[in-house]
Amino acid sequence: MEELITIENIVKKDNKGNPILKGISAKVMEGELITIIGPSGSGKSTFLSLMNKMADPDSGIIRFKGKPYHELNVLELRKKIGMVFQMPTMLSGTVRDNLLIGPKLFRQTLTEKEIDNLLEQVALPKTLKDQDARSLSGGQKQRVSLARTLANQPEILLLDEVTASLDPNSSLEIEELIQTLHQQQGKTILWVSHNLKQAKRVGQYTWVIADGKIIEKGHTNEVFEHPQHEVTREFIATSFDEEVENE
Repeated sequence: MEELITIENIVKKDNKGNPILKGISAKVMEGELITIIGPSGSGKSTFLSLMNKMADPDSGIIRFKGKPYHELNVLELRKKIGMVFQMPTMLSGTVRDNLLIGPKLFRQTLTEKEIDNLLEQVALPKTLKDQDARSLSGGQKQRVSLARTLANQPEILLLDEVTASLDPNSSLEIEELIQTLHQQQGKTILWVSHNLKQAKRVGQYTWVIADGKIIEKGHTNEVFEHPQHEVTREFIATSFDEEVENE
């Protein structure tokens, strides 16, 4: 397996100079599905934004296939490392218009068949392609958002709480779609999730970020069933209890 992303001792501070991430080092290998969990405010979303170069670390280095991020064109990097957010923003126009946005940045386009295939990948009917994207339901918007990212044929998908704002049924449908992408296309995925049951279901590997550090990482079942760090044990026990109460 190829080493896609190499993270070397990255530090990221907020506007006041307080550290958010405190010297994180890790590797992302081709074909891995990594779920990222941890307490609120621990730096998970900040970490993911650095992977997409939406922000730069204050120190340390991130490499894609051995090449430092600062040597890479931002647009080219985001083509290879696509990101899907919690709140899907639909741009003005039809579903087709939204799917064409990414390719247009690279002076490319999509055929009608390619648009239909993208919609099929995210389990949307091709009859939706001429519909106003802003009129879609929350679950449909998230599917279009995922298809819009896939239009650039990224090697890596970054998912930031992509099911957090959806109802349980839509959440499970999106989850199954992403698992299918991983299983059938071998897509490399980093998935930040607040839902521990989801993280346990979908992850091959799990990283636990707490207080700006990766305090534990390993095979998902091992992390959940036999956590080594006290903070991990407490976080998992407390979070599972809260999820049961909210069901």
